[in-house]
Amino acid sequence: MRVLLKEILDCTPDAAWRALASPAVFREVSAPLMSVESLETDGFPTTWSPGEHPVTMSGLGLVPLGEQMIRLNMRTTKNGVRIVHDTGNGVSGAMKAVTHWDHSMAISPDPAGTGKTLYRDQLIFSAGPATLAVWPGLWAFWQLRMLRLKALAPTWRYDLGADDPAFVAAGAGAGEHAAEPADRAAEPSDREDGLA
Repeated sequence: MRVLLKEILDCTPDAAWRALASPAVFREVSAPLMSVESLETDGFPTTWSPGEHPVTMSGLGLVPLGEQMIRLNMRTTKNGVRIVHDTGNGVSGAMKAVTHWDHSMAISPDPAGTGKTLYRDQLIFSAGPATLAVWPGLWAFWQLRMLRLKALAPTWRYDLGADDPAFVAAGAGAGEHAAEPADRAAEPSDREDGLA
């Protein structure tokens, strides 16, 4: 199943990219429906880096849903679209019911030239025979996330200087290219915009 969203965010693409690099923003847009806690030794990093990030999730901060492995890579397409791609998986509890997880978030300038951000969010998932039962909940959660992203975007206009060099390198300016991942299967698609 697929959830696909596209919106204009009221911030620059650089500000949106920094926000995607922030576990704090991830937690804020997930709330209040989903509470996310890090299982890493030192807790959440200031900024995401490529690789694996184990978390535990709970519904409304009360109902344990299990553990999830967030598995991130970042890249920039040849036409400057910056993409965060999560191919993680559920590790325990209800989270383990989802057997396929492919989540891409793409950042690019608003084509209308407003200086704002065109944000595209695609989730492709499967939960085996339970996929149809899981889809409405994920769809509703993604709608809430988008509302939260739109509300928070104007507050992202300022660089707080917490950029992780690996994340910044992956989202280098429109004329630059980040290193392509060795495993092309981890990429969302072969399209230049990074989404299927």
